[in-house]
Amino acid sequence: MQFTNRIAYNAWMIRRQLLPTLAAALADYPAVALLGARQVGKTTLARQIRDARSAVYLDIERPSDRQKLTDPEAYLSLHSQRLVILDEVQHMPELFPVLRSLIDEGRRAGQTTGRFLILGSATGELLRQSGESLAGRVAYLELPPLQAAELTESQQNTLWLRGGFPNSLLASSDAQSMDWRQNLISTYLERELPGYGSRLPAQTLRRLWTMLAHLQGCLLDVSQLAKGLMIDAKTVHRYLDMLCDLMLLRKLPPWHSNLGKRLVKSPKVYVRDSGLLHALLGLASHDALLAHPVVGNSWEGFVIETLLNAAPREAQVGFYRSSNGAEIDVVIDAPGQGLMAIEVKRGVTAKPRRGFYSACEDLKPGQKFLVHGGADGEAYPVGDGVMAVSLRGLAQRLAPGPIPHRNAPA
Repeated sequence: MQFTNRIAYNAWMIRRQLLPTLAAALADYPAVALLGARQVGKTTLARQIRDARSAVYLDIERPSDRQKLTDPEAYLSLHSQRLVILDEVQHMPELFPVLRSLIDEGRRAGQTTGRFLILGSATGELLRQSGESLAGRVAYLELPPLQAAELTESQQNTLWLRGGFPNSLLASSDAQSMDWRQNLISTYLERELPGYGSRLPAQTLRRLWTMLAHLQGCLLDVSQLAKGLMIDAKTVHRYLDMLCDLMLLRKLPPWHSNLGKRLVKSPKVYVRDSGLLHALLGLASHDALLAHPVVGNSWEGFVIETLLNAAPREAQVGFYRSSNGAEIDVVIDAPGQGLMAIEVKRGVTAKPRRGFYSACEDLKPGQKFLVHGGADGEAYPVGDGVMAVSLRGLAQRLAPGPIPHRNAPA
């Protein structure tokens, strides 16, 4: 699908589901950390908050804004009555003790909420830095790429092909979208990863990322990756963790239970954004995607990412696979909904595999679903207690209310 009227789908016009949750968190906590990959829309969302609240906005990567923070305590104290937004704050870790001091001083003066909104694109580093200084004072929210529930049903296939980064999704053509994603990949390889301590050549990092794309939805075998790249396994582990911290890669853990069965212990690996996956594999059109062997695992990853972004933060998630062939694509234990077993199929008329039913006999989930790629509509049974449902339909079941935030431990 081509967007014939880009203005109508301007990123400012797409209401992000996280917006009311972000506003609520600012009303509850003195600081809120908004996490998300680069170019995912954090700054756009923050500017909406800025305009609504006349907040102060500082981009730590902009020299003129860093200059204002030469004496951060003095500058931030001048704006003690306003919300201050700090973008890419992980590049200035010395700010966090200052924020803690100002928050505590404000609390004594009766200013208990809405002091700082901090944005970052590396979860591990930002969580470590802020957790050490702002424990009990900050709530964490993650902004994913644009989701199916934030768009119309007719845009789902475009979202799957191009991914949810706004500039990619809203491009005037598939070719322009691909160019944008290739440039984003180059930016990560040549700037972002070296900035987080990468010592591998960009070409080696691209090979690793491309290998992971070919392994979409497969069990992670670090030793094989290390052998293919001719580097040691510890180095591969470090770079996998780095990609996870940058919210580019997801390691879906195996579901463990005391069933006395031999279960798979390795995680499955997914490039989180389907558009980046397709760019790494050179798949610029739907025809190219549908003709590629990755198509099934690409759809599976797209579904899993959608569902996990919709599920409550407290939900336990994973996949189930035993040595005898019993397998469930996604297992979700969500508060108030119980254990859910989910089979992912692209075809509307597809049926669950025999291994799915065997795995359900092992786990005895309270709800069983088959997610298909068809249009939204009423869920219908396909036998043995399994309900067929569209992706958007199941995502709405998982997230009927506001998205919860996570506060740092006191």
